[in-house]
Amino acid sequence: MAITNKIQNFHMEVHEAFLAKAEALTPTLRETLVRPVRTVDLVLAGPDCAAREAERGFTASRPMGRDGQVCLDFGDHQVGYVSFRLTPVGSPPDAPAYLRLKFGEIPYEIAASASDYQGEVSRAWIQEEFLHIDVLPAEVRLPRRYAFRYLEVTVLDTSPKYQVVISEVLCRSVTSADRSAVPPLKSADPELVQLDRVSLKTMEDCMQSVFEDGPKRDRRLWIADLRLQALTNYVTFRNNELVRRCLYLFAALTQNEGRVGACLFLEPKPQVDDTALFDYSLFFVSCLYDYYKATGDLDTLRELFPTADRQIELSLRELDERGIVTDRDTWWCFLDWSDGLNKQAGAQAILIYALRQAEALARRLGDEARAEGYEAAVRRLTQAALTHLWDEEQGFFVSGSDRQVSWASQVWFVLADVFDRAENVRLLHRLMERNPGFPMVTPYMYHYFVEALMENGLTGQAEARMKGYWGEMVRDGADTFYELYDPEDRYASPYGSRIVNSFCHAWSSTPSYFIRKYLAP
Repeated sequence: MAITNKIQNFHMEVHEAFLAKAEALTPTLRETLVRPVRTVDLVLAGPDCAAREAERGFTASRPMGRDGQVCLDFGDHQVGYVSFRLTPVGSPPDAPAYLRLKFGEIPYEIAASASDYQGEVSRAWIQEEFLHIDVLPAEVRLPRRYAFRYLEVTVLDTSPKYQVVISEVLCRSVTSADRSAVPPLKSADPELVQLDRVSLKTMEDCMQSVFEDGPKRDRRLWIADLRLQALTNYVTFRNNELVRRCLYLFAALTQNEGRVGACLFLEPKPQVDDTALFDYSLFFVSCLYDYYKATGDLDTLRELFPTADRQIELSLRELDERGIVTDRDTWWCFLDWSDGLNKQAGAQAILIYALRQAEALARRLGDEARAEGYEAAVRRLTQAALTHLWDEEQGFFVSGSDRQVSWASQVWFVLADVFDRAENVRLLHRLMERNPGFPMVTPYMYHYFVEALMENGLTGQAEARMKGYWGEMVRDGADTFYELYDPEDRYASPYGSRIVNSFCHAWSSTPSYFIRKYLAP
């Protein structure tokens, strides 16, 4: 299920001054040298795989010939560049050493066979390398950056006359995050401490030259991920200049008519992708709103507000004669990965949500005429939603021609505040009690559900849901939080195979945000 909403006659519009500001904010990456802490044996249990300790500590492998193998555990998730020494043992080498290297964020990636993968995402994302080393001994430095905890080295062949020893294995881990900037956590709850630790590690490994969505895949700047990373950043690493850099990049590199794209590529040069999503474009407004609330940076607000205003203007074009966002094909709007999820109601709610934020920004800038226009649009869209999307008999918002009831639609209307708090609370309780179809399947959507609970005073339920969802990931062995997680189906993947799932993913990093903002401020 690829997100492929192409803009017709796509072209990129470049705001050179904004691009120059973004480039001036490029961070210097911090480097840490990390060595493997043990070797492990992989144990298969049905479709799952676990790593069982074979030997504590690692200095060098035993001599290995054809089919020799060692699996190294670096003790925690790493993002960086790997090097090692390869030394021959026996007679002088009369053939190259032929190696296969497999990198995995979780043991399953090591155990799974890349040749069996038939999924929809490119197999090029599978972290597997084949090396011929012609001259031995050799210092091998891999040029590619990897995201991993486990490294399996298999000797595919040497020759009958010699074997090889692998030693001095090292990962030069990189991040733009500064752990020393993170305030101490004010909580004695061991589960919250653990969730905070894993959240921080997830954030740290996604904080590179921008806030990447995933350091293994896709290594891009996606705006919906940025929104959640930035919120977490404001209460943890406080690298607000990195948020500012990302905002200027999105404003500098827009699509046709000034539309903010869903994501940006950074190499070989910054450029916007040809993917456009209704909700993602509107999240530029949310990102700018959050940034101003966190920093009070009025100069950046003034410069970037026209880009935010343009997203509102383009989105309002999508309304039909009733004042309802026009329903279209599945991938014009994201919301969540849930199969068959209709996006119309959620899109309507997100537009109202963004309009409220745009109104607040316009008033801060003293643009009362624009603010009043936004306020009028909120009233119009809210009334349209209550007239055409609210089903009084069911007590839920419905979406699309089939009048679908989903978790995402209810959560977003709660966040959009079309009701007062008392009615929001009743809707949330009804949602949890009745549990309609089309449940949430990503940490991204779970974030907004937990936020809806928190913002409406249901702090106990929010904490329990957070511990039940992200906590279950930790109990399943997560070093960093995953792109996709379903406690009822831990092997789920929207791509056809878990081998290309991202097991360190930006949009799942927000437990630290909830803990530090609401539970242990």
